[in-house]
Amino acid sequence: MDKPIYQRDVLEFVTVAVQYCALLEDLEGKERTELLDVMSKLLPLLYLKSTLLPRYELLNEDEVGNDYVTEENYDIVRGNIASIMADRDDYLDVFVEDMKYSDTPILATISENLADIYQELKNFALAYRTEDEDQMMAALSIVKINFETEWGQKAANVLRAIHEAKYDEDNLREI
Repeated sequence: MDKPIYQRDVLEFVTVAVQYCALLEDLEGKERTELLDVMSKLLPLLYLKSTLLPRYELLNEDEVGNDYVTEENYDIVRGNIASIMADRDDYLDVFVEDMKYSDTPILATISENLADIYQELKNFALAYRTEDEDQMMAALSIVKINFETEWGQKAANVLRAIHEAKYDEDNLREI
């Protein structure tokens, strides 16, 4: 059990990633307050577990994992989140690449950011499910690198928007 793909921190990350994906695949009947509550707890845990992952370089570029999430799957998840978030889906984001060329914040959506993270984590989780150790190792390497360069920032940005939506005065009056 010395292999990196079976280390405790990695297996804990797998568990959180699977929980995240399962939640977003089962949004039917969920209320906005429930989604915000769970995401306000799950995203920081996911972020923490990601920072604890070991970083390994891909030994063979041919090992790059499969994209298991189809555009249709992605659109369903994004659409379900957008439907639940409704008028609270949009937020202004200053931590995006396009901001370098703009003097105003860029419009982002909670649904797209959560779906982007979903796509990354689902591809990772499904690679682990194959039990092919080379594919698992490649997936571990890719998810860590992509956390550092892409989806980690999205997780941090969208958490701010989720916090705002969850603790907004109007939302608190509904509780």
